[in-house]
Amino acid sequence: MITKLAIIGDYNDSYSMHRATNESISHSIEKFKISLQYEWISTDIIETDFAKITSTYNGFLIAPGSPYKSMTGVLKIIEYARENNIPTLGTCGGFQHMAIEFARNVLGITDAEHAESAPYASKLVVNKLSCSLVGQTLEIELKDKSSKAFSIFGTERINEKYYCNFGLNPEYQNQLDAKGFKIVGTDKLKEVRILELENHPFFIATLFVPQANSTKEIPHLLITEFLQTVVKDKAHRADRIHF
Repeated sequence: MITKLAIIGDYNDSYSMHRATNESISHSIEKFKISLQYEWISTDIIETDFAKITSTYNGFLIAPGSPYKSMTGVLKIIEYARENNIPTLGTCGGFQHMAIEFARNVLGITDAEHAESAPYASKLVVNKLSCSLVGQTLEIELKDKSSKAFSIFGTERINEKYYCNFGLNPEYQNQLDAKGFKIVGTDKLKEVRILELENHPFFIATLFVPQANSTKEIPHLLITEFLQTVVKDKAHRADRIHF
């Protein structure tokens, strides 16, 4: 059976980063002949269709474009993927919600919130950036050479595009790192730009949007590696079942 990827987000054709998400996946599929299909899953159907979604799809891309119609649904998918070793990539809003899910369910900060949807909450794990990063291209340092991210990019510094006004509250970043959601990429101020869960096939969150840096001629390395991991992971699971 074909490998299937679910893009978790509320697709809007007028939003350039949603179109870029489709295009970047197609770039990698076509260039590297990756046998994979992808579909968008609206967040407001996740809770009712959860069993079907988790049994149908082999990987999840948590898309830019929050606030989502159902934050609860998105967090439920992220928790499932984290606990069941399902390959997952979150970018921009995806990064933010992967951090919130981890804070709630691993750090025990049950009231962890996002400043976009709950600006007056007491535990803002994701808060408003002091300066908007929308439309900016900035340098990121890959500080952990043992990380999957470093092995993908093969360099200590990368330049990536941002489309966000919110990021991980620095007050919580060391807590995430200490519990295994490792800080593997930072900006010049040492604020987190890439998180990676240790001991997981692929669970990476980027505040930047790699989809925006992909072209047909040069597909983005992170997107390509993610898709290839989804395919390989499905094959490994099938082999274990047959064995």
